Amino acid sequence: MTERKPLGVSFETWIDRQIREATERGEFDNLPGAGKPIPGGGKQDDEMWWIKRKMQEENLSFPLPGTLALRKDAEDSRATAVDARTEAEARKIIDELNARIRVAHGKPLSGPPVFQPTLDVEEVLAEWRERHPVEDPPASSEPPTRRRRSFFRRGKG
Repeated sequence: MTERKPLGVSFETWIDRQIREATERGEFDNLPGAGKPIPGGGKQDDEMWWIKRKMQEENLSFPLPGTLALRKDAEDSRATAVDARTEAEARKIIDELNARIRVAHGKPLSGPPVFQPTLDVEEVLAEWRERHPVEDPPASSEPPTRRRRSFFRRGKG
């Protein structure tokens, strides 16, 4: 398509011919997205469409104001704690979150006025225990070990 439009030919006719010839050569075959709807088709144009698409592709989110970010962090931390591998790990996640919440209570945050209470560690751990029931230890085939008497305790008692 490096040729110029010939004189005396309308743009529409010239463009249609270019498209037809490219189609005949197969230049439009196997293009990515062929046969799929145009992304955002039927929606109103949005000035930020490319930013929103990129953020969706990168699995990012718009930055939230401080108060709302703290609330979302509390929800995410609770879910992470409940899914933690160990009870100690779950406790650590909630303790760290509660420390951040206490710091946030002492300074003004941007955004709407939202008070985020600290999470009850024992309540979260109870939920963790429900999701991670303790299995009975396997029965050992070895006989129980005898306790040895201490040398110093002999003869007393």
